[in-house]
Amino acid sequence: MNLTIDLSEQNAAALEAQAREAHMPPESYLSKIVARALHSSQHAGEAPEQIAGQPLKPQKSAYGLLAEYGPGPTEKDIDENRREMFSGFGELVP
Repeated sequence: MNLTIDLSEQNAAALEAQAREAHMPPESYLSKIVARALHSSQHAGEAPEQIAGQPLKPQKSAYGLLAEYGPGPTEKDIDENRREMFSGFGELVP
């Protein structure tokens, strides 16, 4: 199907620049964008893994990410640090 679309000069220039970045002719690039938009609108309620036909790669858990640094400070340590940090707060104000 051939279709004529009226684009402003600014949008046409942006389309050509993006197509050049993708190493594609503008017509093919625009066709790919339209196909992606139509595909996503048809599958709006589906999960992404159902759309692509492949399961998503499981995400890594952040649990244990900082385990190499040992246990965090205790509540007592935090209170002591706060007392030290704010011990002179407001004293320099005339």
